[in-house]
Amino acid sequence: MKKIENMNFWFITGSQDLYGEETLRQVKENSMKIVQELNNAALPFPIVWKPTVLSSDAILSVIQEANTDPNCAGILCWMHTFSPAKMWIRGLSVLAKPLLHLNTQFNEKIPYDTMDMDFMNLNQSAHGDREFGHITARMNIKRKVIAGHWSHKDVQDRIAVWMRSASAYIDGKNLVIARFGDNMREVAVTDGDKVEVMMHLGWSVPYFGIGDLVACMTQVSSAAIDARVSQYLERYSFDAKKSADFAKEHIREQACIEEALRSFLDKVGAKAFTTNFQDLHGMKQLPGLACQNMMADGYGFAGEGDWKTAAMVRNLKVMAHGLKGGCSFMEDYTYHLEKGNQLILGAHMLEVCPSVSEAKPHIEVHQLGIGGKEDPARLVFDGRPGKALCVAIVDMGNRFRLVLNEVDTVKAPKPFPKLPVARVLWKPKPDFTTSAETWILAGGGHHTAYSDALTTDYLRDYAEITGTELLVIKEGTNICDFRNEIRWNKIAY
Repeated sequence: MKKIENMNFWFITGSQDLYGEETLRQVKENSMKIVQELNNAALPFPIVWKPTVLSSDAILSVIQEANTDPNCAGILCWMHTFSPAKMWIRGLSVLAKPLLHLNTQFNEKIPYDTMDMDFMNLNQSAHGDREFGHITARMNIKRKVIAGHWSHKDVQDRIAVWMRSASAYIDGKNLVIARFGDNMREVAVTDGDKVEVMMHLGWSVPYFGIGDLVACMTQVSSAAIDARVSQYLERYSFDAKKSADFAKEHIREQACIEEALRSFLDKVGAKAFTTNFQDLHGMKQLPGLACQNMMADGYGFAGEGDWKTAAMVRNLKVMAHGLKGGCSFMEDYTYHLEKGNQLILGAHMLEVCPSVSEAKPHIEVHQLGIGGKEDPARLVFDGRPGKALCVAIVDMGNRFRLVLNEVDTVKAPKPFPKLPVARVLWKPKPDFTTSAETWILAGGGHHTAYSDALTTDYLRDYAEITGTELLVIKEGTNICDFRNEIRWNKIAY
């Protein structure tokens, strides 16, 4: 995925010059071995070994270097021996990258028969890491703590989750969300403080007139359109023999829009974008298939000027890159309130990402009934059954809040013969009533970023890294406790 392939994470081992050359040589060899084995464990990003730090100057130097290295997405710190924490204060005070504190030790088991004081002096992680933990707590440093042996799969899996969350944060520090037009008139939740979000998360939200995109469309060559249409026909099903010529032309129009969008976004450095069906001057169609295909390639998108959700879709796509499953822009559209079988239908007018499709999506051309333009081409499909989540980011005035609902996506009991849009049907946890009431109490919006590739753990780590409030609605959630959590968070944040 664009802009994340070169990311890596640094492994910094703490010690001190008290133990002598032989012990420090062993510290070096052991930490290098851990890095080598972790890099063999199929983590999502490579780990770069850094020399053992023995002094305040060395710690400050390596952290400053990490801060300025554009490819460094975070640091993993481990205290092989005891590393007096006063040495870490200067370095930690300037840390600008995500921090994972790995509470481990080189040996998995205590060697009862051979243990001596030399062994004890070398393997002091049990209290060395607690010294480091004290200073990070006292300095209120945002960090992830993972305890366990570095060779165990559960530990490696947790490191992988944190890496993915950190990569989304780092990607977001330079994230540009191109906004074609403003948000839909009078809609509250899709708006937000663009200055505050740039200070808090690094997101930049420049405005561009739709005429800028229209002008770019006039520069798209017929050959580029042909190539994009060929990609559509390879990725998606389309019955050309049964389709009228106007349908083929409308598909070509989407290809022209997509080529212009990609060119324009590349020029302004944007990895996410949003459109607005109230602002289509000069456009023949509202972008549909174009947006869906671009989301499939990792772009963040949301409709109706909702730049916050577009950014969250990009964040989830960065976290989920290479994982099984998908991520998409989504909207809670309509309810099925049958007693004992209450469901939510998620969809949008046109733009749900094909990465969440159960089967090969089908290209169709239908009247939209909104926006006042010609019939746009779009992908139509049903969502893939399984565990998933919906997360919204909302501006609460004095802070940003993430609201997440764990859901079970289900197969629709009947087809939708007259519904010409992509759709996903799910059972929200813990049940419909609790889910809907807590979501509304939390101020969650109607637009979400949806994923069946990620779990709540990824968003918990992301929230910790960014210092963003997170409210989770899941199995076991009850309304009284949730109300109290909202009250406590108001004080905490």
